[in-house]
Amino acid sequence: MATIMVLDDVIDAGVLIKRILERKGHSVLVFTDEEEALTFAQKETPDLAILDIKLRKMTGVEVLAELKKRSADTQVIMLTGYPTLETARESLKLGANEYCVKPIDKEELENKVQEVLSAAV
Repeated sequence: MATIMVLDDVIDAGVLIKRILERKGHSVLVFTDEEEALTFAQKETPDLAILDIKLRKMTGVEVLAELKKRSADTQVIMLTGYPTLETARESLKLGANEYCVKPIDKEELENKVQEVLSAAV
């Protein structure tokens, strides 16, 4: 299965996503620090990154732009509790594959992850 990186400033949100996706057989690493996540992505090239838009030091959109420079093949799903058309457009323009609104439904998350990973093959 896939190696998935989750970046969320709220550790509990990342752990919840990790639990859901590990049940599907994926290897999931959770980060709350943007630079640690980017360093991991550069070294390991995860198949998928799930990025929250509201983070501590950077925005998820900024992380997305940097991630695509370091690990262009990584697929990306953006998550936000504060959806705006502007962030959705910017995310997709920078290479995000999906844009999801929190709180994300378990089945929606599983389906979007499956769709994004299947499209990448």
